[in-house]
Amino acid sequence: MSKPSAVAVYARISADIEGESLGVKRQLEDCHRLADQLGWVVAEDYVDNDISAYSGKQRPAYESMLVDLAEGRRDAVLVYHADRLTRRPIELEEFVQVVERAGVRHVRFVASGELDVVSGDGLMVLRMMGAVAANESAAKSRRLLRKHEQLAAEGKVSGGGTRPFGFESDRVTVVESEAELIRTLAERLLAGESTSALVRWLNEQDIRTSTGIEWKTSSLRLMLASPRIAGLREHRGEVVGPAVWPGIITAEQHDQIVAVMDSRKRSGRRMPQRYLLSGLCRCSKCEHKLYSSRRENTRRYVCSSSVDHGGCGHLTVVAEPLEHLVTEAVLYRLDTPELADALAGRAAADEQAAVLSADMGADQAQLEELAALY
Repeated sequence: MSKPSAVAVYARISADIEGESLGVKRQLEDCHRLADQLGWVVAEDYVDNDISAYSGKQRPAYESMLVDLAEGRRDAVLVYHADRLTRRPIELEEFVQVVERAGVRHVRFVASGELDVVSGDGLMVLRMMGAVAANESAAKSRRLLRKHEQLAAEGKVSGGGTRPFGFESDRVTVVESEAELIRTLAERLLAGESTSALVRWLNEQDIRTSTGIEWKTSSLRLMLASPRIAGLREHRGEVVGPAVWPGIITAEQHDQIVAVMDSRKRSGRRMPQRYLLSGLCRCSKCEHKLYSSRRENTRRYVCSSSVDHGGCGHLTVVAEPLEHLVTEAVLYRLDTPELADALAGRAAADEQAAVLSADMGADQAQLEELAALY
């Protein structure tokens, strides 16, 4: 059997915490070393860094490699271990189908030797390795879930992520300057100020979030309604008990804030949905979405420059003539013979739909008869 002349080397690591790609670099080094020993010619390295093969997320490099294999641009695959290739049995079967159809005879793993995936024995071994990798990932997932449940029950921190406003990076130590600001915001909200007014004040004072960006009403609401700032531990959307970190506001204040925000959601202050083109129009000057806005007896679409919308604020369109224009255009299109023929053709071709339509007509007639008798 001739030696491969266009080998695909694939490397992947699920979590790259340091962001330096050291895990995939080691895999590539080992794969290239083996390729040199075998006399194989490497055509391209396909690398998916910091992407899980168990979660089902898209892996761009892996998918690109499959395309190159299917189209005959690569004639062999070299991977450090089978669990780097995939941890999902369904994905493994897709990989096997691709290499079988493309006639690829060489699939080699640095840690476990060469497998002839076209032969029954080689394919069986590969499937067993894939099943073991999938089971390891599932077991790890169960252990992590149990660990997070235990940490939540004990009120401890779990995981990392963005530093919460009001706390240091350890997510436990309070940043007193930010804590004092949170208390001020909570008091002002409970005194009747709107979240929009508070956000405007924060941004005017050049006070940023923990990630260094401007505040939005959504981010302010999430922060003020969070049980965390009251010293409460939340898990899967429910408060499970006190946390190990101190509260910035009291639990009573937290309950009052949540109640205020809920009452504003239910207050009905928002305008009823009477705008046909909501979310469909864009500003001709800055291309931001136009939002509905009512002034006295006139309905309008405006490019809003508010803290949440971020438009230019320089365009206003009266709603009624614009909606009339769009409506007439749509009705004209619906009234064309081409559309009518297409709809009629589909209905006539679908016998089951015709039968169901007849049944519905009979049922409706019976309902009308019963209503009249009642």
